Amino acid sequence: MFGRVPKKSDNTKFYEVLGVPKSASQDELKKAYKKAAIKNHPDKGGDPEKFKELAHAYEVLSDPEKREIYDQYGEDALKEGMGGGGSSHNPFDIFESFFGGGAFGGGGSSRGRRQKRGEDVVHALKVSLEELYNGTTKKLSLSRNAICSKCKGKGSKSGASSRCYGCQGTGMKITTRQIGLGMIQQMQHVCPECRGSGEMISDRDRCPQCKGNKVTQEKKVLEVHIEKGMRDGQKITFEGQADEAPDTITGDIVFVLEQKKHPKFDRRFGDELYVDHKLSLTEALCGFQFALTHLDGRQLLIKSNPGEVVKPGQYKAINDEGMPHHQRPFMKGKLVIQFHVIFPESGVFSPEQCRKIESVLPMRPSKHLTDMELDDCEETTLHDVSAEEVKRWKEQRQHRHREAYDEDDDDDESAPRVQCAQQ
Repeated sequence: MFGRVPKKSDNTKFYEVLGVPKSASQDELKKAYKKAAIKNHPDKGGDPEKFKELAHAYEVLSDPEKREIYDQYGEDALKEGMGGGGSSHNPFDIFESFFGGGAFGGGGSSRGRRQKRGEDVVHALKVSLEELYNGTTKKLSLSRNAICSKCKGKGSKSGASSRCYGCQGTGMKITTRQIGLGMIQQMQHVCPECRGSGEMISDRDRCPQCKGNKVTQEKKVLEVHIEKGMRDGQKITFEGQADEAPDTITGDIVFVLEQKKHPKFDRRFGDELYVDHKLSLTEALCGFQFALTHLDGRQLLIKSNPGEVVKPGQYKAINDEGMPHHQRPFMKGKLVIQFHVIFPESGVFSPEQCRKIESVLPMRPSKHLTDMELDDCEETTLHDVSAEEVKRWKEQRQHRHREAYDEDDDDDESAPRVQCAQQ
């Protein structure tokens, strides 16, 4: 096969690069390569040179014929032509054979350049509770970057461009700085000369429509369908509708629903609707009925059962009148009503009216004070206390607690410390 037997050279380097022993099986080689390649992939901030070394080592060791030659004679034998030559594949093609073209949001192009994934564009979309209850469609006009129709994203009249001298066509530059004695930090950033494109276009060759930017501004109208029962914070995604760019997979436009506060209804626990309603004392004791306008405009008749007494703060619910379930809009949650009883003002009843009311209400507690017990008691006068006054009392009490706590800390700091001396 060959006129001479090649000289033996190092045959352990590829195994060391992958971090496996020479006895490693094909499955062990695959696992080692996949783990190391993900860690060192340039799109994830890894070392490009290390990424290439991993691909080269795996390509050789995964081929039984090349591995046998490498194990016997080392890498030099492969360079001299044994086993079909050395590595000839793009390292990104090898990586994508494991993970597919969508790894890290990109893939390889026919020219060997990787496509990155463009950023998603996120918009907050304010919606009313009525719109979430009934469902609706909103038309929204947006502006985005689109591939230039004249130059097809090349940026020049004839597609003429040269490789950027600043980054050697990679679109990225690596800078090194010393951060300490014997310590060096490497940083990767977008090339400022070509703005990450990896190429330069002369002024005379620039596309007259996009001025060499490869993209132009485009107005786009999107119809956003808000389905019944959708919730605050839910996302509606338009795939591939964000800004376009050459050699880039277009990102998505994402609308995040933001529910506006409703003056009457409050949505809780997913599909339950809550509403507050005030009752007079007469209605709470003797019965009530009223019409409630729902979120779809229907009038619901709400009434109490005969002889029913409603207590202050009491809750009552109506089944199947809450929010629709998003996936099953024909099913609904509960409509919960909390009743607040409004008592009459002081002095509104005359003594005669009070006696009439007392005659129909449950009797007072049986325990009465005797004349002797009344003589032993001191007279007092009750007065009203406002909510603001109660709030002020609480603040004053909290302030006194803080002052007392601070005084305790001061006393601890001024107290002498016990010290022990070794004899």
